[in-house]
Amino acid sequence: MPKLVHVVGAGLAGLAAAVQLQRRGAQVVLHDAAGYAGGRCRSYYDAKLGATLDSGNHIVLSGHAATLNYTRAIGAADELAGPAQPDYPFVDLATRARWIVRMSPGRLPWWIFDSNARVPNTGPGDYLSLVPLLFAKPGRSVAQTMRANGPLWDRLLRPLLHALLQVEPREASAELTAAMVREIVLAGGLAWRPLMARNGLGSAFVDPALRLLQHGGAAIRLESSLKEIGFAADKPRVQTLNFAHEQIAVDVNHAVILAVPPEIAQTLVPGMRAPTRFAAAASVHFAVEPPFGLPPLTGLLNGTAEWLFASDGRLAVTVNNAEALLDTPHEALAATVWAEVAQAASLPATPMPAWQVVMNKRATFAALPDQETLRPGTRTRWNNLMLAGDWTATGLPATIEGAIRSGQKAADTLLNEPMERR
Repeated sequence: MPKLVHVVGAGLAGLAAAVQLQRRGAQVVLHDAAGYAGGRCRSYYDAKLGATLDSGNHIVLSGHAATLNYTRAIGAADELAGPAQPDYPFVDLATRARWIVRMSPGRLPWWIFDSNARVPNTGPGDYLSLVPLLFAKPGRSVAQTMRANGPLWDRLLRPLLHALLQVEPREASAELTAAMVREIVLAGGLAWRPLMARNGLGSAFVDPALRLLQHGGAAIRLESSLKEIGFAADKPRVQTLNFAHEQIAVDVNHAVILAVPPEIAQTLVPGMRAPTRFAAAASVHFAVEPPFGLPPLTGLLNGTAEWLFASDGRLAVTVNNAEALLDTPHEALAATVWAEVAQAASLPATPMPAWQVVMNKRATFAALPDQETLRPGTRTRWNNLMLAGDWTATGLPATIEGAIRSGQKAADTLLNEPMERR
């Protein structure tokens, strides 16, 4: 195994790789071009609201084993919280109907036989529409694989899949969707329990990892922008890392994990393919105390907002696949969303509280069938260079779980390589 590994990119994939490397005895140097770690999964102070916000609202499922193991490894397991049972409350903003989907905790889905627990206006037979998805073929969309309409689709499957896929679920890769659903469905109802970072993404995923790495002797170099990778002429290996202000020699017992966005990786690695289409996402935050009894997570149908998050002193919503809203003035978007939030939370529509819009034009790669074929694997043709990121071939869409798995896989693959191959 290499004695020292340079991890380039301190997003979630890079942090997961660095933690895994250090746990297995390698010395780590963690680089990032930004002045902070976390990438697209971080917290920051917003002067307008006078509060710490997340770069995006994220849902983690209790069946995401790599994510939970990562938080345990960095000492942050208690930072993820959610309802004790796999319950999903919904509000239809058009009809004002409300219901709660209450999944049974065991492996057998008894809840679909209970009219008070399953989706309104569905019967047990409707849930068999998921079966074809579990045998999805590569290159096909969800709509080409399973029934993508009706009450079950509209009132449960589409909202959940939209949150996890970040693209219109009917158009999404059936293969990716099936892999995600198969893992959770087969694990039983408790694997569907939604979890949120109760003190923010930074406290759950980033800050504890940095403390652990520093305590273990890792070097953390922020504002360290990699400009070029030098490859050896006579061997398939990385020879130098050329940063903006220094050149670092990669010795024979050193290695590199590249955990940067795909567009940056393509400028650094010759001939590398990567996804070319991306999905936008928006988060809108309101500085208002949630009313007593409001669930921490509520699905919103037939509106602009899709999921309502409630935490101390704040309500926030997500808008997935938000390309159509990129040119919408933020004040207009906030006003539209607040009207929906006020209805869902039974709050006065006026005055609108202080707000902030966070727009991410390239939140994730688009989980479409043609984009799945462009995702590169962990290995490269250079023996001491591995790739990590939720956009690599993880078998999952661009989720926190996929990012963490990619980093851990890159670390393990590198450390398991025989030294003579490098």
